[in-house]
Order: sequence, then structure tokens, then C-alpha cells
Amino acid sequence: MRVTIGQINTTNGDIEGNTEKILRAIEQAREERSDLVVFPEVAVQGYTSLDWFLDRDIVESSLKPLERIIPATRGLTAVVGTVRPTGSEQGRKLYNSAAVIRDGALLGFADKTLLPEYDVFDDPRYFQSSERRRLFEVGGERLGVVVCEDFWNDKTFWRERLYAHDPTDEVIEMGATVVISPNASPFNKAKMGQRCSMVEHRSKASRLPVVYVNLVGGNDGIIFDGASLVTDCRGETILQAPPFEEFVGTVDLECGVRDAACLPGDDIETMRRALVLGVRDYARKNGFRRAVLGLSGGIDSAVVAALACEAIGAENVLGVMMPSPFSSRGSVEDSVAFGRNYGMPVVERPITSAFEVLTREMGLTKPSRGGESLAAENLQSRLRGNILMTVSNAEGRLLLSTGNKSELALGYCTLYGDTNGGLAVIGDVLKTEVYALARHINRDGELIPWSIIDKRPSAELAPDQFDDQSLPPYDVLDPILRLYFERKATPEEIVAEGHERALVYDILNRVESPANEFKRRQLPPTLIISRNAIGIGRRRPVTHRFRRRPPKAADDAAVTSRTPDPSDEGRAREVKRQGP
Repeated sequence: MRVTIGQINTTNGDIEGNTEKILRAIEQAREERSDLVVFPEVAVQGYTSLDWFLDRDIVESSLKPLERIIPATRGLTAVVGTVRPTGSEQGRKLYNSAAVIRDGALLGFADKTLLPEYDVFDDPRYFQSSERRRLFEVGGERLGVVVCEDFWNDKTFWRERLYAHDPTDEVIEMGATVVISPNASPFNKAKMGQRCSMVEHRSKASRLPVVYVNLVGGNDGIIFDGASLVTDCRGETILQAPPFEEFVGTVDLECGVRDAACLPGDDIETMRRALVLGVRDYARKNGFRRAVLGLSGGIDSAVVAALACEAIGAENVLGVMMPSPFSSRGSVEDSVAFGRNYGMPVVERPITSAFEVLTREMGLTKPSRGGESLAAENLQSRLRGNILMTVSNAEGRLLLSTGNKSELALGYCTLYGDTNGGLAVIGDVLKTEVYALARHINRDGELIPWSIIDKRPSAELAPDQFDDQSLPPYDVLDPILRLYFERKATPEEIVAEGHERALVYDILNRVESPANEFKRRQLPPTLIISRNAIGIGRRRPVTHRFRRRPPKAADDAAVTSRTPDPSDEGRAREVKRQGP
């Protein structure tokens, strides 16, 4: 059997555009004399279309695009991810399905059974679970089609499983000769290698070829990496689609030659490519050709600017320098040097005069040291946010927010200031990872000035102010945050990794404080590159009185501090089973 991967980049709700991509890929498959072409999960409507799946007109018209796709399949078979009405008065009104179409006729649907509702997934809100399984006879083969999560419950691969039964095992037991799995599996660090191991393991154990086709592209903050693959009956990968780009490619299931392509691992280059795709697709799909950001002379804004320049072109990215009375001349010079290295336009819009007027009008004390007048410190950030939003509004530019995950986790940011923006580019990137990205970007020569990378981090909102006066050192903070967010480790599990108990509890209580959750709720969409990220997949109440307390009374006293009010702008002065 000759099989084509249709790894396409879909847009939520762009049913016509998505259908055109499907039709073009079918035509290419035909030109390559393919027997079967497979597309990702919900390729027709866009997987992350959210509550559109609840609208009655969407439900009623969900099968209409197939009227164009079915006639286009003459001479081959297509497996197309779509939604379809259940036709029932009870339960949800849609199935998450794969339409199996053969030579101009609809053979039927494989409906998804296992509906994830963790992290960024919320399938039970939209879809009805199916209890029915069937095989599709195609050219002497029996196709077992399982949609995304239905493939992800292998009891011989996962140490812990979320569901009692395994739809893939069921189709194998029914006599499938080829397993087909359309997916919309979001990117996160280390996911590609894990996914590849899972597919190869299932293929080897069942002695069946597996065609695993994954969605590619960015939709809001969720990034799909593609990296689709085909294995033969020995569990060998015989076709590996490139990650982070559309790909339509064909392979013979019988060829038995392992693909030379290698999956990227959990490396900084993979992270860079994911973020670039996220920026590019967010801008393109939302109608932005140009972007703007505040260029401070610090590493965060430099890395965001570098990613944006690669994503949409340096000539389309505007850096705005907004020095205050406390900005160092070096920060301005570093920003100018960055723009020169990239060929990116940079302009200067000082805020000193406006700051002087407003501090006088508001009766604020100008800070002579960090923390002396938080309102005056934050006023500078808000003035900058106002300028950037005005530029965005006047010139139709996408405003990119530059806060990193370490700072956002602990509330080291200013509402309506540096949190302003249309997209938080590095909001899921820890500060130590920001440094790693900067060094990686400079691997072939100085693009980001080394003086930016080497300087001591500072918000420059007060004289001689530095981040480590308000936050633990990033090389101490970030491992704790990584364990807490990405592994969902408990405080005592983090302590057992060698971290000081009092510090662990203090950091985690600062993360969970109402004030900091209040800020995070108002962030722009965040590009997600890790599990359990700040963003759409992490849900915490703003109003709460929850605190984590260490088991020993002495430690408890050491970390007790007031719970700030949500309006407080102070900055903290006081393998398990993973889904698709």
C-alpha cells in the first residue's frame, strides 16, 4: 500500500481554506500514485475552534464540506478529520470523527471515544463519546482508524493510563491490518521523541504498520508541531515528516527502509522553531503583517525581537526604546546595536517628561531606590505600555509582550504596562531558557549584542535596581518552577530534589497568590511550549485563601507572609501519562 501524509496547517473556522488544502493534498497524492492519504484531526473545521462547536448552525452544516472532498477522491482513499452530528437529542451534538472516503464514495466514520479534558483539551465540552468501532476494507487491507486520544492509551507503553479501555487494541483485535491515527497533538518540550517512541512501540508490538498524521501550525497560543510518521510492521519509522512546516509526502508501507530523518529532541533549536512558528501563524492568521515591541536593552525584549524578525521579517518589526530617568545609556546603545545587527527599525520615545509631569500631578515620590515608591515605578511601565498600544493602534501593528515565565509566575510585572500586548511570546519560557535561546541565536555570530546577554538583569525603574533584589537567582528559581509547572510536583517532592524547603514554599505561595493570578488572567494569549503552562490549560481562581504550608512548625513560621490584595503591584517583596 502506498500512503501519503497530509500534514496541513489549518485555521480555526476557515472551512473553505482548510478544504482547499485538503483538496490540493489529495491531488498531490493522486499524482504520486498513492492508495491512501491521511489528514489530521478535525482538519476541516480546525481542532481548536472551541465554543463554535456548540453553535447550532455549525453543527447542522458540519458535513457540507465533504460534498467537495468526496468527489475528489477518485482512484484513492482519504481519511479526513472532521466533526459530524450525532443525530441524537441526548448528549453533545457532535462527534469528533474521521471520514473514510474511497473512490468518490463515503465509506463511513470512525468516531472518537476517549475525550481528553486536561491541560489545553476540553473535548467533553463539545463532543459525544462513541462506543462503536469498525474496520474499513480498502484494497485488500482492513483499516483500523483511531482519532488522536484513542491511540494514546497503550497499557504496555504508559506507566499510568487515564482510561480503562484502549480503542486501538480493539481495532487490532478485530483484525486491522493497518492502523491509521489522525491527530491534533500540541507541541511541548520532549514531546516529539516521546510520541515517536509511542508509535514505534505500538507498531512493533502489534506487528502492524501505523500511519500517524499530526496537525501543524499555531492557533492562538497552542502550537502544533506536525512531525507525523509512518512505521512498517516491524515498528521501523519509514517516513518522518519535518516538524513545524506543512508536508505532503508519500511512502510505500512495504518498503522496509528506515527513514534517515531524525526527530528533534528536547533541545533549544526545537524550542526556537516552535516559537517562530507561533509568532508567524498568530500574526498571519489574525491579519497582521507588522509588529511592534518595547526594546529595553534587556535580554527578554531582545529574544522576542529576534524571534519576531525571523517570523515575519526584520523590516516588519519595530523596536521602540522608551528611556526613563533611570534607564542606563548602555541600554539605549544596546538596543540601537540590536536593530543595526538585524536591520530592524528602532525609534526612541523617551518617557521622562511625561513621568515628571505625572509624578508631580499625582503627588508621587520619585524612587531613589527599588521598592521605595512602587506606584512611581509602575507608572513608568504603564507609560511605556500606553505608547506601545498607541503605536499598535495607529500603525496596525501586533504588539508583542516580552515578559518571561519566571517573572510572570511570581508576578514580577506591571498590569497595563509590560503585560500589554496581543501575544505573549516568551510567557512560557523560563528566564534561564531565554538566556539559552539568546546564546543559540548567536551560535554563528553576534546578532544579539553580547553586552545584552552578559548584563545583570534589571527593570531599571529605580536607581541601582536589579531583578535579584526581588527574586531568587534565576538558576535557583527556575528548577523549582519547572518541577512545579511541568511535572506538577508537590512541594515536598521539590524539596526532595535538593531545594531548600522554606524557599520552595515561599516561591509556590507567591506563584499561587491572588495578586499574581489576577495579573496572569489579564495576559495576552501565551505561546505554549511546555506541559501545564501558564495560559489556557492552567486554571486557578483569583479569589481564594489557599496556602501551602510546610510540615514542620519552624518552617511554617519561616515562610508565613501576608497574602497580597489583587490590586497590589508589589513584586514579591514579602514517565507519568502525558496526553496528545
